[in-house]
Amino acid sequence: MDELISKVSDLLMADDSGHNMDHVMRVLRLATDFAKKEHADFEIVSYIALLHDVDDYKLFGMENAKKLPHARKILKECKVSQEKQELICSELTKLGYSTRLKGLVPNTLEGKIVSDADMCDALGVTGVIRTYQYSLKHGDSFFDKTIFPREILDATNYMKNTSSTSVCHLFEKILKLKGLMLTTAGKQEAQNRHQIVVEMLHHLFEEENVPEWEEYFKSYLSSIES
Repeated sequence: MDELISKVSDLLMADDSGHNMDHVMRVLRLATDFAKKEHADFEIVSYIALLHDVDDYKLFGMENAKKLPHARKILKECKVSQEKQELICSELTKLGYSTRLKGLVPNTLEGKIVSDADMCDALGVTGVIRTYQYSLKHGDSFFDKTIFPREILDATNYMKNTSSTSVCHLFEKILKLKGLMLTTAGKQEAQNRHQIVVEMLHHLFEEENVPEWEEYFKSYLSSIES
């Protein structure tokens, strides 16, 4: 496993958009914790968690996301059995929010655990920080009271590169993650982290004195809870 971690680190060490090794290791920690609670295969969970971003379309393009060249190369070099390679790669293609918008869900408990862990790391304090990191990377601000969130209907709409803000991204994706959890352990963790984001936004809108945003937020929360 140390060799695999080293190879993943070589690929992601330069990332400054919130998908670096710090993120990967947090997902690994969460995923292995969930695996204990859900009685899943630790080895498979660990492989999927460590490799879940090595072909991410946001970092390496859509072709990589489909064919997984980095993941396949690393697994082969680490002498993982062919059977496990195919299982792991199959689950890697079913991770991520845009993938979920396409209706794809991991088939195995291990894939579902990593999906939950990855989405949980997009929630809470760390999730807000990562969202801002991604905004900075693309030259966007944290909050602009004149820019309201888009209505995300499908994966194509979500993946369009349009200028936005961190707060808009919280509405367009992050606050919806709690409802996408697939395991009991993930649901429990997501609930706590979701509430942190909710409280932060309430404080932001109060401090910015933008009652129109607070009203929008209340309506939004009602819609995603219904």
